[in-house]
Amino acid sequence: MTQQSPNALPPPAITARGLMRSLDRGSLATMLDGGPAGIWPYASLVLTACDLDASPLLLLSDLAEHTKNLAREPHASLLFDGTAGRDDPLTGARVTVTGEIVPDADPSLLERFVNRHPSAAIYAGFKDFRLYRMRVKRAHLVAGFGRIHWIEASDLLYPAAAFGWLRGAERDILQHMNDDHAATIDLYAQRLLAVAGEGWRITGVDPEGSDLRRLGQVARLDFPSAVANLNDVRQVFAALAQSARHQKASH
Repeated sequence: MTQQSPNALPPPAITARGLMRSLDRGSLATMLDGGPAGIWPYASLVLTACDLDASPLLLLSDLAEHTKNLAREPHASLLFDGTAGRDDPLTGARVTVTGEIVPDADPSLLERFVNRHPSAAIYAGFKDFRLYRMRVKRAHLVAGFGRIHWIEASDLLYPAAAFGWLRGAERDILQHMNDDHAATIDLYAQRLLAVAGEGWRITGVDPEGSDLRRLGQVARLDFPSAVANLNDVRQVFAALAQSARHQKASH
C-alpha cells in the first residue's frame, strides 16, 4: 500500500473501508411495497460484518420486512455511521454503500459473521435465517465538512487477489491468538486502542487489521501496513505487542 506522510489524510477509499470494518451495525435502506400506497424507502437497523475485502455481510430472517423487500428488489444501501460521541456529529465520518444484497451460502462468510456477533450463533442455524452479502456498486463518503466523495467499488473493496491465502488461515490465526495470547489482546485494547476492560477477543483478521470484541463492545486494531502472508501476520502482531508493552511500561 502507498505510504502516507504523517499529516496526510488517507485516501477516501481507505477512510470509507476502515469505517465499514470498524462498525458492527448499520442502517439498511430497502424498497417497501406498500401496495396501493406505492413503493417507499424503508430503513431498518441491522448487524453487520465485513468479508475480507470489506463487502458487507448481513444475517437476516426471512420473516423480516427488509428481507421481503430484498427478495422483490435486491438494490439497497447501507449507512455506516461513525459520528457517535462527537459534540457535532456532522464533523464525523459516515459512508453510504450502495449495491445489491443477495443470499450467499459460503459457510466461511457465515462463520465470519458469527465470530463478529457471537450472540448470532443462537439463531444462525435456523431455517428462516440466511447470510447475505452486498455486491457493492458505489459508496458515498462524507468525512466532515468539505470531504465528500463518491467511491467506485473497484477502489472501495480490497483486491481479492491479495488475500486468498487468508481465507483458509483465519480460523487458525483466531484460535492461536485467543487461546495463547489473551493477555496480549487485552494490552492491544487497553494500550493501543485506549478501551478498558479484560477479556477482549479477536473476532476477525483481514489484510488491513483485526476486529476485537468484549461483551457488547467492538474495537478495530489497524495494522501499520497491509499483510500479504502468514509471516506478515506473525510479525505485525508481535510488533504491536511490543509497542503495547512499551506503552504500558512508560506509564
